Amino acid sequence: MIEARELSKRFGALSAIDGVSLRAADGRITGLLGPNGAGKSTTLRILYTVLTPDGGEAWIDGVSVLAEPLEARRRMGVLAHGAGVYPNLTARENIEYFGALHGLERDVRRARAAELITRLEMTAFADRPAKGFSQGERVKTALARALVHQPRNVLLDEPTNGLDVMAVRTLRRLLGQLRDAGHCILFSSHVMQEVAALCDEVIIIAGGRVVAQGEPEALKARAATASLEEAFVRLIDSSDRGSAP
Repeated sequence: MIEARELSKRFGALSAIDGVSLRAADGRITGLLGPNGAGKSTTLRILYTVLTPDGGEAWIDGVSVLAEPLEARRRMGVLAHGAGVYPNLTARENIEYFGALHGLERDVRRARAAELITRLEMTAFADRPAKGFSQGERVKTALARALVHQPRNVLLDEPTNGLDVMAVRTLRRLLGQLRDAGHCILFSSHVMQEVAALCDEVIIIAGGRVVAQGEPEALKARAATASLEEAFVRLIDSSDRGSAP
């Protein structure tokens, strides 16, 4: 489970997030939905301990990301925006290296790398240096690295950026399998189709604030529309006006 309460973060005069609270449950896919610049990535970076908030608190399975960041990191796998991989290592070596960082024995990390290469359909490029990878190949490698230690919680920042249709389908299938196995999945996106296709719960963020949270059907009912896209627009618009739809 991932929880945050009243997170705030400023960069100079810019307030990136202001009082963000959220909860992502086990066995569910939770989408952090908002326009570019809404504060999605800042929120995720605080949750996976890259940024320290100016205010508020967050927990991974009850472990404070501020008081116990190392223990919190052990409990999550992260696909950061940009999906950087070590260019001189092969995909398999990238995955196994992260397994070693998480303390997995050699035989265990090799077996986990082989399993993830199969599940993510990476066999064709698994033993090539990452230097010449396409965006989709980089994302798959970075995702496999994030999952090598079998984390209970998975955080993904814009995971479908640059992926082709087949890669998106593979990712959707994997996330569905992780959810069904009881994992907590939190991902950010500004792509409405991805959120509608994947999410059990949606958190709408705009201007650094959470403006709505709930199941897609509940959000559509609240906004009195049959479309999640239209609900998104109406809920953001009503928050700008300071009134309920």
